[in-house]
Amino acid sequence: MESGGGPARITCAEVMSWELIYRATVYIAEEAGIALRNSAFSPNIRERMDHSVAVLNADGEIVAQAEHIPVHLGSFYIGVKNMFEALRGAGVELEEGDVVVLNDPYISGTHLNDVMVVTPVFWRGRLVAYLVNKAHHVDVGGPVPGSINPNAKTIYEEGFVLPPVKIMRRGELNREVLSVWLSNVKTPEATLGDLNAQIAANVVGSRRVVDLFEKYGERVAEAWRAAIDYGRRVAEEEIAKWPRGVYAAEDYLELGDEFVKISVRLAVDRCVEADYTGTSPQVEAPLNAVLGVTYAATSFPIRSLMRGEVPTNEGFYSCISVRAPEGSLLNPRKPAPVAGGNLETSQRVADAVFKALSQALPDRVPAAGSGTMMNVMMGGVYQGRYWSYYETIGGGTGGRPGKHGVSGVHVNMTNTLNTPIEIAERVYPLLFTAYRIREGSGGRGRWRGGDGIIRAFKVAAPTRLAVLADRFKTGPWGLHGGEPGKPGRVYIKKASGEVLELQSKTVVDLDPGDEVVIETPGGGGWGPPDRQPTTF
Repeated sequence: MESGGGPARITCAEVMSWELIYRATVYIAEEAGIALRNSAFSPNIRERMDHSVAVLNADGEIVAQAEHIPVHLGSFYIGVKNMFEALRGAGVELEEGDVVVLNDPYISGTHLNDVMVVTPVFWRGRLVAYLVNKAHHVDVGGPVPGSINPNAKTIYEEGFVLPPVKIMRRGELNREVLSVWLSNVKTPEATLGDLNAQIAANVVGSRRVVDLFEKYGERVAEAWRAAIDYGRRVAEEEIAKWPRGVYAAEDYLELGDEFVKISVRLAVDRCVEADYTGTSPQVEAPLNAVLGVTYAATSFPIRSLMRGEVPTNEGFYSCISVRAPEGSLLNPRKPAPVAGGNLETSQRVADAVFKALSQALPDRVPAAGSGTMMNVMMGGVYQGRYWSYYETIGGGTGGRPGKHGVSGVHVNMTNTLNTPIEIAERVYPLLFTAYRIREGSGGRGRWRGGDGIIRAFKVAAPTRLAVLADRFKTGPWGLHGGEPGKPGRVYIKKASGEVLELQSKTVVDLDPGDEVVIETPGGGGWGPPDRQPTTF
């Protein structure tokens, strides 16, 4: 920090430490996230908060993240490195006023709907940081409303693929890129509104970072380095308390009448190495998970089982390594479709990692949660305009040592909210007929699983419905003698009185007056059901 008389020294009496600067940086990410939420156009971001923000240092390392979506946050560790490598390979340099946008999952690390926006931050003419955010756009093109196509066999049947490009150059909007993008979506107004919110959120974060450098000068970069080192050290100290060894587990996803396998071996030593050798090969269905998703779904359970406060920055992430064979379900080759990998496969990876760690930490790991994001996509033409709707629906968490599971919440890799009925009915041709807890759906156990949700609605116009979910054939597993939760279910009550049962991954056309009923899984039970606790 400088004053009129030259460099000013900050003394101990001024209580300046790396932690103060680090905490301020976390709040910058939080404030940028709030700005994104408040200015977003679509209810999926504005109401459900399907977005995430991180602050990177000048080397592109994660310094701080807001507590947003787990599958976004962990993917940043892979995605930003891929993006910088792609820009270097193309000979692109970032200048002040530039903003990069992309959604190619094989670079950004999740799926096409998650649009990633990156803004370099300059202070006194020098690059000092980056602001990065992801937000789930309800429409990124493709044949299905919501751009999540359960029938996709390639990524090109999911939507518009955008590599890293400058959407702004030196502060000027790149209208050519924007025009191509908006020409490929069904709801361009929502796309433009949400993109503007993302750019604005990074502006807010960038200004706060500059304020931080104006106040503390070069000490900011030093503090960020200390925070990353601290994150690594604390992660190592926490993992050192776990029993060393190799712990393996398997879990499965539904694909038609078959199951695809996720196999994991966790080597716990000073850090954790996850090896997914033995997992099923990639499939011609949107269940493949790019490496960023696999990494996020691996790091989330590990972070969740650490006690105390561990910064989720580059230091923490550097203590977790992931190996997934190329061409497998968890590291597919392009152009494999990946929309559901971010959604359903991430949940199953987290389940498998939790199951493996239950061998090392039996008194800490809960039974399986609902295990599905229960993705519901709808759209059509109503009153002369195209509409597109997307939401995920929560379920029950698994029973855990000393406590029952929680009912009607989003579990594991999603941290969003359910869309308020009032908002959905005001914006879309929908009339909700039920929204309640699915009582008795949690697995029995000494500590029972939380219950799922029943959510039902009628459509007021011809509508195409897509469902991408899981845990319809087998319920979430229990632990230590606990029983599994009830599987999920989706069915349609036709206006004619006919009832149609839907598979977990399907596309169907609805007529006005048709009612869709969604029942999400409950969590598994923990401990033998004949040893019920005397108090709740």
